[in-house]
Amino acid sequence: MATVRKSHPEPDGPADRRPVEVGELWENPVTRERVTILERPWDNTVGRATAELSALVGARVAGEHYHPALVEQFTVLEGELTVKRDGYTGILHQGETAVIQPGIWHDWWNAADRDARVRIEVTPGERFLHMLETFFGLARLGYTDSHGMPSALQGALTAQEFSDVIVFRRPPLIVQRAVFGALAPIARWRGYSATYPQISRMVLAPRTQRQSLRNYTNELTLK
Repeated sequence: MATVRKSHPEPDGPADRRPVEVGELWENPVTRERVTILERPWDNTVGRATAELSALVGARVAGEHYHPALVEQFTVLEGELTVKRDGYTGILHQGETAVIQPGIWHDWWNAADRDARVRIEVTPGERFLHMLETFFGLARLGYTDSHGMPSALQGALTAQEFSDVIVFRRPPLIVQRAVFGALAPIARWRGYSATYPQISRMVLAPRTQRQSLRNYTNELTLK
């Protein structure tokens, strides 16, 4: 008998508890974003997350949005990135930086004919990385549309869970609140969850020290 594939991951599936390590690659196969972790929030005193984004030709973030309480900084290392910020669209070239303050609508995409490398700093970054891990994980597992957005039922729960991190512009906010509020109990009844243990290493995995710090600590212990 053929197995019917569910429309969401297993809410009680096996947890991925591999520690998040500096240098590892996160990839969204739908939006064509590749993110290499350079600094984790617990590696510094301000909770900053730093990563290198490889925006392949045609890459685009899931949609115009703002962050209620975090600062996001883009610095182009190679290539160029088109950034829409507070209604104005411009191109960031190599060496240029854009800082997105809380509450500012923004969007970005790679409209050039070559891949771009961009350094991204997010402060505070812990919840942001969990949100990113969730959206990337849903896309990787095949639970998003061609724009990297989850289904309406999944989106209702995930949007509510990460409303402190990201707010999308469409549909209009008043519609989002009404629709998500109505869909959330239906989604839970049908077995959906806002996040899933298979793609929640940021909150479930043990936190390791940077390699250099660990070596330094071991040297002090031996002395």
